[in-house]
Amino acid sequence: MTSYFRFVFLLLPVLALAIFVTWLPRAQQEKNAPIAAQEESEEQPRSIAQIELELELEEIAERFPGEVGIAVYDIAADRMASANGEAMLPQQSVSKLWVTMTALAQADERDLDLGERVVIRREDLTLFHQPIRDIVRTQGMFSSDYAELIDRALTRSDNTANDRILRRVGGPEEVEEFLADRDIEGVRFGLDERTKQSAIAGLTWNQSYSYGNSFYEARDMVPDAVRRSAFESYLANPIDGATAEGIALALGRLVRGELLSSVSTEYLLQILSETRSGPNRLKGGLPPGWSIAHKTGTGQFFDGEQSGYNDVGVVTSNGGNQYGVAVLIARTRASYAARMGMMHEVVQAIETYENREYAAAANAT
Repeated sequence: MTSYFRFVFLLLPVLALAIFVTWLPRAQQEKNAPIAAQEESEEQPRSIAQIELELELEEIAERFPGEVGIAVYDIAADRMASANGEAMLPQQSVSKLWVTMTALAQADERDLDLGERVVIRREDLTLFHQPIRDIVRTQGMFSSDYAELIDRALTRSDNTANDRILRRVGGPEEVEEFLADRDIEGVRFGLDERTKQSAIAGLTWNQSYSYGNSFYEARDMVPDAVRRSAFESYLANPIDGATAEGIALALGRLVRGELLSSVSTEYLLQILSETRSGPNRLKGGLPPGWSIAHKTGTGQFFDGEQSGYNDVGVVTSNGGNQYGVAVLIARTRASYAARMGMMHEVVQAIETYENREYAAAANAT
């Protein structure tokens, strides 16, 4: 009997310890549950103006005759409004943004000197819009530095300038690595212009395509069935695809200084404010006193249909509020006037939101 009580006496502490070990995690979890719920509840509900903006963007997208993704990111409020904003759509020359950001990130890390000299020769030429080609044709070469190539790639959307920067930073893999390192989601880069555009047309790149009308002549020789297959394959899963929300958020993060140094951020936004292409896209709808730093993108036609007709940028209101904006038209047969008109409607929707969300509050104080 004495042995029995001794056994029970020794067993009780063990049982108590086991119960305590089992109970503690549950108690801690219950203790943390209100904190987690409180943190979740700290996210403020969307304002009426924000809800109305999204509804308006959805109506704009629904009215437009084509597939479009629209996103407006209020940078200060950290709020996104979108219509079809999570669809992966073609970027086309919008992707030049990521090449330049990769170059500027390397400049920040002193792996690239923007004043480094570079020579463009005939073997470096690409296709479609490349103003550098005229210089090479008349002078045999074009000598400059990477700072000028960045300016030409963004403000003039020069494909040859962009591809030469891409080669210097280490190719598409380095751009994709930049996107991954900065946690930029919903954005792919793809390939250099020569390879990508040839594939969309059902061709394999040949350097002879870089001069004259050689590319267009070769493309015209591609059987319609082959071109249709290549065209539809690209649109179904664009190698340079991005979501409107992904781009708008990335632009907001750029403004906040989360992607590049302050010097590189200011430098890039200044260049984008001088963009010459697409003067009547988003820019054409700006109210007086508003500004935009933007990049356009335009894809190929096939059978009367345009693939990729885009404009993205940072819109600044006359009140100083900033918005990351992305309008990506994946495909459409609509006229240029209709496309630009739709983009103007997006800007008008942002102005209405600005007045409801900020101007009214300012007047109330």
